Amino acid sequence: MPFGTQEAARCPRCNQAVFHAESIPAAGKQWHKTCYKCGLCKKALEPMTMAEHEGNVYCKQCYGRKFGIRGVGFGIGAGALGMDTGDRFGNTESLSNKPNYAAPPGAQAGGKGAPAAEE
Repeated sequence: MPFGTQEAARCPRCNQAVFHAESIPAAGKQWHKTCYKCGLCKKALEPMTMAEHEGNVYCKQCYGRKFGIRGVGFGIGAGALGMDTGDRFGNTESLSNKPNYAAPPGAQAGGKGAPAAEE
């Protein structure tokens, strides 16, 4: 029976060979134990704290901040939702919450309330 050399898998983070004794399988790839960190905050990951997106691994908190709905990971409940667009995480899409319609007729630009009465 012929024995051939089997090429070692490459770590997606450092692109070095990963051998069986030092590998961690995650996201369909083999990772070095030292390279198995969050793609944003570089925190060491465990199988229960890992989330995968497009072949990269993240901790659950950073995954929610980068790819979750707006406000996830920044607080708990609707009272903690902010207008943070996530620019520091590389998010480029942002929704504006300003109205895009014309002001109603008779509205004053300077303030609220009825116009002053004529004397």
